[in-house]
Amino acid sequence: MHRHGYKGRKFGRETDQRTALTRGLMRSLFKYKAINTTLAKAKEIRRPAEKLITLAKKGDLASRRLVIARLNDQLIGNELFDNIAPQIKRNSGYLKIERTGFRRGDNSEMATISFVDEIKDKAEEAPKAEKKPATKKEDK
Repeated sequence: MHRHGYKGRKFGRETDQRTALTRGLMRSLFKYKAINTTLAKAKEIRRPAEKLITLAKKGDLASRRLVIARLNDQLIGNELFDNIAPQIKRNSGYLKIERTGFRRGDNSEMATISFVDEIKDKAEEAPKAEKKPATKKEDK
């Protein structure tokens, strides 16, 4: 038999488990800005994650609802729209995969998937207001 036209890797899981795995990896990627996983999983989540980033860059309400539905997480969907997408200046190729070696137990090739551009958290972005030293009021 031939294997023409079959997209994606199966990872030895059923469809619902594969979908949950992909969603979980994408949520972790958007939450932590980089994750360490197997090379096959990193390659597999790159395409749908980049599609979600493109939708987030579009920025309209319908796109926001699609992204939240695909991630199954409203907080991370909003984080993607409000924090990550505005910081990305390129039109495509948002993610990079770097090979990091082999896993000790089963010798599986490991990789780190992360953003090409540096993504800063909102807490780091906002400049902290300097506190003035408290002055004592003089008693009359």
